[in-house]
Amino acid sequence: MSKFPIQVRNLSKTYHVPVRPEGLGASIRSLVHPTYDDIPAVKDISFDVSAGEMVGFIGPNGAGKTTTLKMLSGLIHPTSGEVSVLGFQPWKREADYLRRISIVMGNKSQMLWDIPPMDSFRVLSEIYSVPPVEFKKTLDEIIALLDMEELLTKPVRNLSLGERMKCELAASLLYRPSVLFLDEPTLGLDVSMQLRLRQFLADYNKQSGVTVILTSHYMADVTALCDRVILIHNGSLMFDGALNLLARELSPFKLVRLTMLEERPVEAINLPVGAEVTESDGLGLSVRVPRADAPAITAELLQTLPVADLTVEDPPIEAVIDRIYNGGIL
Repeated sequence: MSKFPIQVRNLSKTYHVPVRPEGLGASIRSLVHPTYDDIPAVKDISFDVSAGEMVGFIGPNGAGKTTTLKMLSGLIHPTSGEVSVLGFQPWKREADYLRRISIVMGNKSQMLWDIPPMDSFRVLSEIYSVPPVEFKKTLDEIIALLDMEELLTKPVRNLSLGERMKCELAASLLYRPSVLFLDEPTLGLDVSMQLRLRQFLADYNKQSGVTVILTSHYMADVTALCDRVILIHNGSLMFDGALNLLARELSPFKLVRLTMLEERPVEAINLPVGAEVTESDGLGLSVRVPRADAPAITAELLQTLPVADLTVEDPPIEAVIDRIYNGGIL
């Protein structure tokens, strides 16, 4: 087997979608002569994921994230391209493959609504042929990490969203998969529960060495868990690399934040060419400058303004992502 448990080459998915104009006549005509549009969801993307790595797979709604995860987990077939997960072709859905991967979708549930989680866990242990001793050991570890012992005997219908998500994670990890796909695992959870689930995922990854691909609209999930991100937009791969390089690669600006000794109106400040004030609050001033000119502009600001403190930093990752999602670069 390759050193990369997940290998993706030129993966594409195009949906063949029926379309018709509104109205009764159009409905009748579409029964006899249906028309279709081809909607590309994923376009020729390639990447590898190393064993034990946690990778953030990010992009706006409709970017192709969930479609990609469904192809990697074997839920749908690609239109073209190649995928190898643990040496298997996912869409063949071989039993040995399914025993070694798991997928958690924040908007889907695998728990039976009317019975306690413990009953669902026992059913899953039988489906995946988990030996009783190993089942008990694994479940005890997960219960301790998630602090969920009091949830095991309550009907799922009586659990909160956060409590149900704990159970979903436990159910997905009972048979110790080698690869875990997480699609919006903190969707709809409050801040406290998000923090607890992030800590659990980080701890579990360190203890088990599971390989994880995580999609989330909460950048806090990605920044807390993933050193590497893959950014997909309109079905195409835009960036693949270290999270701390994302702003550097995709934003041509830096932010210079100043605290001045005396307050000055913004209109009275003669800024260097290329510098632009983004925030002004009393003695505080934030200036956006071209990345290449940051050293020279910073030196000029220090010479021309009564500066008490100054920092130079990349723009917040959320700001970079938001501008990309909205069709531009900072």
